[in-house]
Amino acid sequence: MEYLTNLHENINKTARNNSDCPWVVLPEEIFFTISIIGVLENLLVLLAVIKNKNLQSPMYFFICSLAISDMLGSLYKILENILIMVKNMGYIQPGGSFETTTDDIIDSLFILSLLGSIFSLSMIATDRYITIFHALQYYSIVTMRRAIIVLTVIWMCCVGSGITMAIFSHHIPTVITFTSLFLLMLVFILCLYVHMFLLARSHTRKISALPRANMKGAITLTILLGVFIFCWAPFVLHVLLVVFCPNNPYCACYMSLFQVNGMLIMCNAVIDPFIYAFRSPELREAFRKMIFCNRYQ
Repeated sequence: MEYLTNLHENINKTARNNSDCPWVVLPEEIFFTISIIGVLENLLVLLAVIKNKNLQSPMYFFICSLAISDMLGSLYKILENILIMVKNMGYIQPGGSFETTTDDIIDSLFILSLLGSIFSLSMIATDRYITIFHALQYYSIVTMRRAIIVLTVIWMCCVGSGITMAIFSHHIPTVITFTSLFLLMLVFILCLYVHMFLLARSHTRKISALPRANMKGAITLTILLGVFIFCWAPFVLHVLLVVFCPNNPYCACYMSLFQVNGMLIMCNAVIDPFIYAFRSPELREAFRKMIFCNRYQ
């Protein structure tokens, strides 16, 4: 976000003076390479679902939504690197209207990535909850039509929120809202997990009689959620520290890892497709056929 970037640059010198921690700098080539891999991997997920009718179910549509979110996060870094490169070559006037507008568009992709991931994970959690505790009514509750409508509404809200946050990113309330959504998602899914645990204790026999695929989906969600928290939480914490204690030496020491935190976000987009492939035999088979197509002809 533009506000965070500018604020981060302004406090760099002060923070370094207040802290003995060395500033960690990573080569932009690493960011660019990981981002390219993230885009290609998640594009492969989308193509696999589009080309295979047996994967065209609400669950996989929610996974596609998460893949789009990951792809937007990687695309954000690619476009940012291109913009910096073009700017350094002198083709863009620093501080001009074109640079400001382009920054807002690129920032909106980053915000869309987080918002899309939050809502996609929440939808996957809800889908798994219904699968486990309302297995007999699942196909009447979670239909393709309802899934498409829900995803359309979610992404319309994400686009509107992303554009709004990008435009008003220089306001602190916007930054607080940005980080609050992350925490709210965690609270929602945590409450869902607690409720699932309490119900599971009272329906032990019913849970044990469920197909293994239902429980496997819940485990996959847990892995996805754990990776998401591990990759995004350090950056969200960084955002809060930049806003509330930019000159504190302890905060400054943590903020020296700014680029490392950004790298973790890029890695999330690379890790998720491996989780899909590892946990889903159907998706793994679709990947195999797409990658080694000549062997299957």
